[in-house]
Amino acid sequence: MKKIYIAALAMGSVIPSLAQETYENAKLAETELNGTARYIGMGGAMEALGADISTISTNPAGIGLFRKSWVGGSFSVVAQQDAASFSNGKKTTFSFDQAGFVYSARTGYNSFVNFSFNYRKSRNFNYILSAADGLSGASQNKLTYAKAKNGLLYEVDSKTLKPDFDAPYAQCNQLDDIYARNLNYDAVDNTWYAYPADYYTLNRAHKGYISEFDFNLSGNVNDRVYLGMTIGVHDVNYKHYGEYEEFANGQARIRVDDDRSIDGSGFDIKAGIIFRPIETSALRFGLSVASPTFYSLKSSNSTNVVGYNNGQTVMVNNNDSYKFKLYTPWKFGVSAGHTLSQMLALGLSFEYADYSSMDTRKITGSRYDWYYDSYSESSNSDNEMNRHTEQTLKGVATLKVGAELKPDAAMAVRLGYNYQSPMYEESGFKDGTIASQGSYISSATDYTNWKATHRITCGIGYSFGPLNLSAAYQYSVTNGDFMPFMNYLDNTTPADDNVAKSVSVSNKRHQIMATIGYSF
Repeated sequence: MKKIYIAALAMGSVIPSLAQETYENAKLAETELNGTARYIGMGGAMEALGADISTISTNPAGIGLFRKSWVGGSFSVVAQQDAASFSNGKKTTFSFDQAGFVYSARTGYNSFVNFSFNYRKSRNFNYILSAADGLSGASQNKLTYAKAKNGLLYEVDSKTLKPDFDAPYAQCNQLDDIYARNLNYDAVDNTWYAYPADYYTLNRAHKGYISEFDFNLSGNVNDRVYLGMTIGVHDVNYKHYGEYEEFANGQARIRVDDDRSIDGSGFDIKAGIIFRPIETSALRFGLSVASPTFYSLKSSNSTNVVGYNNGQTVMVNNNDSYKFKLYTPWKFGVSAGHTLSQMLALGLSFEYADYSSMDTRKITGSRYDWYYDSYSESSNSDNEMNRHTEQTLKGVATLKVGAELKPDAAMAVRLGYNYQSPMYEESGFKDGTIASQGSYISSATDYTNWKATHRITCGIGYSFGPLNLSAAYQYSVTNGDFMPFMNYLDNTTPADDNVAKSVSVSNKRHQIMATIGYSF
């Protein structure tokens, strides 16, 4: 019973603190296909075709193709396939996805200057993750044991030959530190102990969104060259609640209830150009570039740890918060579009962003300027964590293909396909031994290496004079390999290997969207 109490208290004292870490940051940097129903129906392949407000965030020059002012909004229903509702997480949710306007002003016979604003939900975090598998004696606690007994956590006192817990850690995170001090090490006989598990279960409900507010100035020159620039403001609202349990001898040993949120804001700048190389042809080419999103974020965490043994229970609850900065990668895009006889529009887009170059930053100081009534923070790159990011993440290529057929002037039918290559290296893992504050006080050991994303879309639109209505359907699927913690191979004692198997998980989503717009 004493061992169960110590384990619960140890986990309770370490888990609440969350810092910046590669896998958590990747959730904020990932992109999704979202916007108007027309944009989704064509798979997002409108960066060279333009004249849709959703291009404000991908190729701002697309707003320069508007010839009339426009106002509209979009909403959808999103459903997760193959998931069971957990806690406050729901399989099906309503989403308000987009609202904006374009003001178009003629400056010449074939030239316009356009001003535009658009709200877009760039990231929808709603997702329920479930995983379970046997551990065959492995556990989070045994991982600490294996590293400690091989001298990877603490310096050894030259006189007593015992670990010096007060010396600077070598490859120790806080979870290792608490386990070793309170559970794995017996100071009387100078022996390390392991407490293995038989199997685990994890259920986690992710919720929230990233809102993007884009302000655009664009225009065209003689209907041949289109230019645009967008300033974007991003608002992060991420939450999740998860329950992780390890079982031994047919009984629950430890349950961790993790309630976490990340909030903050950021900004970026996007620029683009579209040009028609042949005056008599509707063929267009586009180029775009987006700066990193410069995020200032705060993570808050409340964790409840429950230990069980012979019908008795011990509970520990803690709360903590932490500030950090994150700079996402640059993004580059090329595109092509063509219209045939005003009946068929074809679009092709390619985007690339190197996520291994993300910059995770530590807050090093803060300053309040009383004269200007302003607050600022200084930061430095977390070099150790950034090296881990370089090894774990990679460049992502996104290919978009779309078509719109108009059997008559008022009706449109759309199809699209969207492919996004994997962000994670297959060999990537959440490394709890990194000499980084982000690793040292990290609260979660599990991670998922997600693979490629495939999106299939279709849609329909109809115009009633200046009023235009559109609907779209999107099916997206991403598979991944889930791990409860990093594996450790003990070269001196193979029996002390701490190895868990990966579990296949997936994120399959259905989205039905509608957009109402008005041209004037």
